[in-house]
Amino acid sequence: MATDTTPGSGSISTPTSVNGDTEPRKIALITGITGQDGSYLTEFLLNKGYEVHGLIRRSSNFNTQRINHIYIDPHNAHKARMKLHYADLTDASSLRRWLDIIAPDEVYNLAAQSHVAVSFEIPDYTADVVATGTLRLLEAVRSHIDATGRKQIRYYQAGSSEMFGSTPPPQAEDTPFHPRSPYAASKCAAHWYTVNYREAYGLYACNGILFNHESPRRGENFVTRKITRAVGRIKTGLQSKLFLGNLSASRDWGFAGDYVEAMWMMLQQEKADDYVVATEESHTVEEFLEVAFGYVGLKWKDHVVIDKRYFRPAEVDNLKGDSSKARKVLGWKPKVGFEQLVKMMVDEDVEIAKREKVLVDAGFMDAQQQP
Repeated sequence: MATDTTPGSGSISTPTSVNGDTEPRKIALITGITGQDGSYLTEFLLNKGYEVHGLIRRSSNFNTQRINHIYIDPHNAHKARMKLHYADLTDASSLRRWLDIIAPDEVYNLAAQSHVAVSFEIPDYTADVVATGTLRLLEAVRSHIDATGRKQIRYYQAGSSEMFGSTPPPQAEDTPFHPRSPYAASKCAAHWYTVNYREAYGLYACNGILFNHESPRRGENFVTRKITRAVGRIKTGLQSKLFLGNLSASRDWGFAGDYVEAMWMMLQQEKADDYVVATEESHTVEEFLEVAFGYVGLKWKDHVVIDKRYFRPAEVDNLKGDSSKARKVLGWKPKVGFEQLVKMMVDEDVEIAKREKVLVDAGFMDAQQQP
């Protein structure tokens, strides 16, 4: 997929008809657009009539598979309401440049090195992107507003339940943070940078403290997707074992498609504030295994092997959110329950495994990637 990096390409929005009157489309800028949340949020905003601009990092390989189904070549100007631009949270000049060119109404900062375990391996990079990257973007928004007077810009910062760490559940907006990883500590910094810019400069900036949210688009190295991918491969005979770490860790798991609606709702309020978004139910990794394997008629104990390499240096035992504020103020509530979410992911991954099996049987793919 080619990216649209034509200067000025996002400076003028296409008019749209609202109740018979022609009004400019709202413009949203999303960092992390190629991620799980970015793809669902893009779909949501496009359905709302927005023009969506996404910032992506330069790579020798495209990582746009989550948004390929909604991508339209920018030369097809009357249809292409999603545009992609090269930028990076480690490059302040690129952030400010695209803010000036695109002139968005809403900015959603979803980009991050978001894998908790990986953050122990690359802590410097994690902090630079997650913490300082947020500061760079906030400062770019502030300086853009100062230069243009466009005070209507609204900013969303993606927080994480990992910020609560070892603080006992249930966790709400006023629960103290106790991060247990470089990722979580970096998210705490990003959270307080956002609060500071709201209080110091009057920036309309919200923190969404989202508890674990999954989907068939989740990265395959996250435990939930790792499990459902393995279920599909084991069911089709492509794999026999699944290696995991702590099975007693308990998480509040919801559907990412539900959670992006809460992000948008936060930016539609009269006053900027911070919100916890959660299902208010907690389940262990073992419970996830029970539902996922049981759904296809397998017993997880026949296939799961505990591997110490997947234990974290500092574990987070139990995360369970109190989202009563979001439910009351925003009117938000989750639509997809735990078992429905797991089965949705398994269904997708069984189909993927069936397609892999065709390639393996035809000799185009090696089945021995995993034991």
